[in-house]
Amino acid sequence: MTIQEPDQSVWDRFWARKKDLSKVYPASPTILKTIYKHFPNVRGMKILEVGPGSGRDSADLAKQGADVYVLDFSAESLKTVEALRIREHLEENLHCIRGDAFHSPFPDGTFDLVFHQGLAEHFVDPQPLIEENFRIVKPGGYFLCDVPQTFHLYTVVKHILIAMKKWFAGWETQFTIGQLRRLVKSSGFQIRYEYGDWMRPNFFYRSFRELCFKFNVELPKYPFAGTAYQKANNWILDRFDRIALSRYTQLSIGILSQKPKE
Repeated sequence: MTIQEPDQSVWDRFWARKKDLSKVYPASPTILKTIYKHFPNVRGMKILEVGPGSGRDSADLAKQGADVYVLDFSAESLKTVEALRIREHLEENLHCIRGDAFHSPFPDGTFDLVFHQGLAEHFVDPQPLIEENFRIVKPGGYFLCDVPQTFHLYTVVKHILIAMKKWFAGWETQFTIGQLRRLVKSSGFQIRYEYGDWMRPNFFYRSFRELCFKFNVELPKYPFAGTAYQKANNWILDRFDRIALSRYTQLSIGILSQKPKE
């Protein structure tokens, strides 16, 4: 099979169809949980999100007083973030930059924290991307990378759709926690924290909900919100998350790492 990485036109088409963010699931909630766990007060921090998608994580950080930049080569993605920026009155500390993540327009050692979700898996060789992230992080600064995990039903369905040429991005890969560790460490970072997350609600419900949109039927984004079932399910998943084996069952995994101090 010929591998063709998704280009700018793919993401422009994707985000052009995602104008109503109320219908779009946010990125892994554990990304913000991890950031706030390690940086309870982000006010004044200089933060970059690469490939921001909807930009909701960056907007949340900006609301807390961080000086946040988002970098993307998709004009449609940046339009989505710009609309959010204006709607939430974040003009002073949420900045949209169009550019190439492999050759970012920032000097060495610019940011206290660089993060991305759903980005590294779209490149055959993501190493240069992570090395570029390393360049623009300050000595002693941090980098967070969140990617899809290999051993999940999502991976099976994804590769079936890729083979059928039906996958929205054309092609995408995935990582085990060991592969992600090696990618981060070989770029110069030192690992400080690992996490993972499951789909909540689950893969089957999300897939069925997406299918219903094609028939102009909109199901609730979170069908069991506030119920005893949801609380019990979250309690079980949160307890299982403490076990290292969970990193081989979760939908997404992430690593927070640090650039050595000079």
